[in-house]
Amino acid sequence: MPTASPPTTERPVQRRDQPRFARRASLRRSLRLLTSFRFEQSDPARFYGGIATDSADLIGDFYADITGTDLTGTVVLDVGGGPGYFADEFTTAGARYVSVEPDPSEMHAAGLRVSGSVRGSGMALPFRDNAFDVCFSSNVAEHVPHPWVMAEEMVRVTKPGGLIVFSYTVWHGPFGGHETGLWHYLGGEYAARRYRRKHGHEPKNRFGRSLFAVTAADGLRWAATTSADVRTVFPRYHPRWAWWLVRVPVIRELLVSNLVVVATKG
Repeated sequence: MPTASPPTTERPVQRRDQPRFARRASLRRSLRLLTSFRFEQSDPARFYGGIATDSADLIGDFYADITGTDLTGTVVLDVGGGPGYFADEFTTAGARYVSVEPDPSEMHAAGLRVSGSVRGSGMALPFRDNAFDVCFSSNVAEHVPHPWVMAEEMVRVTKPGGLIVFSYTVWHGPFGGHETGLWHYLGGEYAARRYRRKHGHEPKNRFGRSLFAVTAADGLRWAATTSADVRTVFPRYHPRWAWWLVRVPVIRELLVSNLVVVATKG
């Protein structure tokens, strides 16, 4: 099921000087992150722990790019934070971590106690305007029916001069089907039926209900139309020398497994 596309009044995305995070974007990092996906269902703490460390590094680097300072004393909102796997990493970085999650079962899935957890929808964030220094979402947009409404909500609650990081799984990439494997290339409904026959139960991520087809082109379209000041767009799990893939139609849909849009609020 395709998601609602963002508006179509486009302007070019202005890419800045090479971000400091590019220095971390090595082949070794890419292989470490990609191989961790096999643990997403069997050992989520291991999988999300690695993603949390990488996310804190990524956000810390981009925040330093725009402000010249680290995350100490900042308030960070994690949209779709689940049980709070990222909390420790941001707390260690000196930030106050706040997570918003609509599903109470997800909030308690790992038995973690995160004091800053709030139940609410990413598409209608329960916070005032200009409330957070950093607002980010990691691997969540593909699970909501209107991801670009969520993206604009993230812009709304970010302070002027603050950082927005929007990272999501691209539908036609190898991880688009999540636990259904590569069968999503034959359609999301087919992949779900096959999973049900093989395992005897529904997949956690049900196509059309909690999993949606979000493309790389959708993210680039939002980046070109949002009121936020987009600084860069890149493939999250790729080494720096492969970031050019986001500029090539069709190829980016197949090879950019996760797209990151980094923006500041003017």
